[in-house]
Amino acid sequence: MLREKLLDPRSAVLLYGTTPPRSGSSPEAVEAAADKLAARLAPLPLDGVVVYDIQDETGRTEHARPFPFTGTIDPRAYAKTLGMPTIIYKALGTLDEAAWKAWLEETAPDHPLVSVVGRPTSGVRYPLALSRAIRLAAAHPAGFTVGGVAIAERHTAERSEAARLLAKGIEGCGYFISQTVYHPAATERLLADYARDCRGAGLEPRRIVLTFSPVGRETTMQFLQWLGVRIPEATARDMLENSNPLKKSIEICRDNLRRILDHPYAREIPLGINVESVSIKKDEIDASVDLFHALHEVIRP
Repeated sequence: MLREKLLDPRSAVLLYGTTPPRSGSSPEAVEAAADKLAARLAPLPLDGVVVYDIQDETGRTEHARPFPFTGTIDPRAYAKTLGMPTIIYKALGTLDEAAWKAWLEETAPDHPLVSVVGRPTSGVRYPLALSRAIRLAAAHPAGFTVGGVAIAERHTAERSEAARLLAKGIEGCGYFISQTVYHPAATERLLADYARDCRGAGLEPRRIVLTFSPVGRETTMQFLQWLGVRIPEATARDMLENSNPLKKSIEICRDNLRRILDHPYAREIPLGINVESVSIKKDEIDASVDLFHALHEVIRP
């Protein structure tokens, strides 16, 4: 089962991330999308599917969003149509504690794996703190397995993401899923410091699943960058100036994973991979399957 693999440090975990259909989609359209995704993923040695909860992040940055925000159907509803083990993302938004408890009660019967996502806008006081939401979910009698988000780009001398991961693990997170990786040095620093901090605290590291996504065009790259993904200038040129950007992006992601794994912390921290496509273009979606195969060859259990 996916839960057991997530919590077993001896196992590798292989995931695929997907976004639910747009809000207002008919039941027939939702079922068709689920069938198409299931057919695409059927040949892959997957442990489960990550179903994202998309929120409007325009308050997170002063830069214009490359694509207009479009809401989606409830991730729980889409996950039920997939017929596969799933991890549900839940963005807290403006939920207060009562609304969060109600959401947990509604979710408990069908979705035991939940990744809790904080708010994109900093400096705003919300009615429910992320740390409190994690503790409530972890202590729920339904026995949720609670996950969090790891963002290597915000691990700096002024703000330690490693310390945040350690604290979230104490609060109840059993695993973390990273933001898309295109800057391996940042991920290497985060993982090394997280392993060090866990040793110092006498705690076992939680699993960290590393996310990768193919890039085939400049607009897709701009969207990833708007989401906060750092893509070094030389890496961006290597992809966009290549005659086959998608193939080049897969090679870069594969080499980045090899580089990330080539450190002592990889023997301490249980790792995994998650492949997603942030694009609706067919070639980039198809390339996500090719990327999964390439990364699976690197991290094969």
